[in-house]
Amino acid sequence: MERTFREQLFFLLLCLSVLKGDSRYVESNEISKDDLYSFFTSDLKREMPDVLMYRRPLRCLDMVAVEGQFTFTAETPQLSCVTFFMAEPNEVISVDYDNVDIDCSRGDFITVFDGWVMKGEKFPSSQDHPLPLFERYVDYCDSGSVRKSVSSSQNVAMLFFRIHSAGSSFTLTVRKHINPFPCNVISQSPEGSYTMVSPQQQRNCSFSIIYPVAIDISEFSLGRHNKFPKRSLPGCAESGDFVQLLGGNGIDTSKLIPITDLCISFTGPTHMKIGCENTVVRMVSSGKFVSRVSFSYRLLDKQELQTIKLNNVEDFCFNN
Repeated sequence: MERTFREQLFFLLLCLSVLKGDSRYVESNEISKDDLYSFFTSDLKREMPDVLMYRRPLRCLDMVAVEGQFTFTAETPQLSCVTFFMAEPNEVISVDYDNVDIDCSRGDFITVFDGWVMKGEKFPSSQDHPLPLFERYVDYCDSGSVRKSVSSSQNVAMLFFRIHSAGSSFTLTVRKHINPFPCNVISQSPEGSYTMVSPQQQRNCSFSIIYPVAIDISEFSLGRHNKFPKRSLPGCAESGDFVQLLGGNGIDTSKLIPITDLCISFTGPTHMKIGCENTVVRMVSSGKFVSRVSFSYRLLDKQELQTIKLNNVEDFCFNN
């Protein structure tokens, strides 16, 4: 049976496996949500002294959620390696090349991707990212000494690398920077609250929660005087400014199923339980208004998941 999106994500974030050629083989995928949360919090809570930067080796399959310096040294050929970078919702990430000793002529490469890629899907989607897709991939072997630093547009980024020769290595410094107007976000936690603001800019912004959650939208404001909430199917798209609640099993928002639209300002709450592996609040803005949406969310327990198992949301999440 094919693994679900969330199982694959847990594996990528937490499981250390043996790399053989171009393929990886999974020994176990019994990783709980508590394991994932503990991984994030333990990594995030590391303290880095002011005068001493946090340093550690980089693994072929890795997750980095702290600032610091990371060095990878190949003991054997490593042909398919990936590192996920993650920051707080209001931060972006920069990756600096400190020392690189690889052989680009033999097919070695180090590529930073602006976002995350999983199962061929990308976050943010091409519809929601400010850059065209080809500009989101930055290959060290193409840029070399011309470009020693790469920055993300949101709180997640990704590193792909391939090294053919034992002894080849590279060192990266990862830093986080405050983003005054965060747009696309992947949540680190299965519970929390957030306010997404679009400051009169024509853009689409998504907040992605990679857990089945109960979500409460407490406020939606377009900066104009509308009094009542509206949930509709086709009508909101014509307004140019609206919020979508999406659900599904992938990370590309353009491929998720719309659950409901909100296109008239209101003060809530609007409460929903969504049994999907990915729940997304997506704000579409024309740039004419200062739009904002506030919401809170929490992880659904096993009993709640069983209760909603027969509804349509659960069905399309598990059947698509």
